[in-house]
Amino acid sequence: PAAMAGGWGVLLALLALQGTGAVKVGNVMLQVDLYQRAESLQQEGGQYLFSFDGDEMFHVDLQKMETRWRLPEFGQFTSFKAQAAMQHMAAEKQHMELLMLRSNRSQGTIEPPEVTVFSEDPVELGDPNVLICYVDKFWPSVINITWLKNGQEVVDGVFETVYYLREDDTFRKFSYLPFVPTRGDYYDCRVEHWGLPKALLKHWEPQVPLPVSESTETLVCALGLAVGIVGIIAGTVLIIKAMKMNSGRNARGPL
Repeated sequence: PAAMAGGWGVLLALLALQGTGAVKVGNVMLQVDLYQRAESLQQEGGQYLFSFDGDEMFHVDLQKMETRWRLPEFGQFTSFKAQAAMQHMAAEKQHMELLMLRSNRSQGTIEPPEVTVFSEDPVELGDPNVLICYVDKFWPSVINITWLKNGQEVVDGVFETVYYLREDDTFRKFSYLPFVPTRGDYYDCRVEHWGLPKALLKHWEPQVPLPVSESTETLVCALGLAVGIVGIIAGTVLIIKAMKMNSGRNARGPL
């Protein structure tokens, strides 16, 4: 929204990281609780996530109060009650109020995002594919990612991940757009964040070779045919010359 690009008011964010244990040296499981409130936008939200070595295991949809496993197979071996995440969020909200008083509502350093757009698979016209908008190294976590096709906003089919925490306490996030590559279409990933002076548009369009025209195909075929004919004629001439030379030797006989 436009409000994000202007004066950003006060963002309040609380992040709790708890190492829940190490399976072995080099493996780390993290529980990430995130509560945030953007007072200028009158918005609040949060996130409850478990990850293993940086890969998401599951997160809790706080709106629907549902546990969502990154891979459905994970839920066949264990379970997690979404109500526990709601209790964590309530505790984080109270903790936030205490931190606000202690810090005199001071604000953290804003880090603008880095944005990259690429396709999931090599692009072939007419073959279904997925565009990926990778938004990285931003703080705070309040961000807006939208897709544009030929300048028009796209809503249907878009999927967006939760926030993933980086080691430097900034965030990364992915947005996915299924599409069918068509000549002439172009796409933009639009990112709005308080660290950007205005919305950032990352452009993408399929890079495919132009089709060969019929006249070009005809010319290529004609050139190929001509080269073939010239080769046949040259070969015939060489054969005739060789035969004449052999005939001359035979006519003279032995010395």
